[in-house]
Amino acid sequence: MTRKARVKWAGDMTFIGESPSGHAVVMDSGSADGGRDHGIRPMEMLLLGMGGCASIDVMLILKKARQNVVDAWVELEGERADDHPRYFTKIHAHFVIKGTDVADHHVERAIELSQEKYCSASVQLGALAKITTSYEIINA
Repeated sequence: MTRKARVKWAGDMTFIGESPSGHAVVMDSGSADGGRDHGIRPMEMLLLGMGGCASIDVMLILKKARQNVVDAWVELEGERADDHPRYFTKIHAHFVIKGTDVADHHVERAIELSQEKYCSASVQLGALAKITTSYEIINA
């Protein structure tokens, strides 16, 4: 399936990314590279994309398992290579699931399925980066 996206220059080092689904996001570089810090950095977007992809998978799987989740988030840490191209070498995703009677084995399985089967972004980034995960469950 071919998907078309567009990134349009908006002056200085600011660009507007337009997704195939019709949504837009502002990207910019820092002042050291001539940017004005008007938007997210492209490499930050990659990290967030992986977090969003994995979070959607985890929530869908937990919902199917009838887990009573009231809040959830993932905290991401990424390390990049020192030399160009400065790709991610390590990424850690810490999932926090808040709910009532949420079972450990369901959370473990949801994260595992996301990372190994469903999350395209994790698989793509995992080609160059070592991806690790952890989780905690907070009783609501």
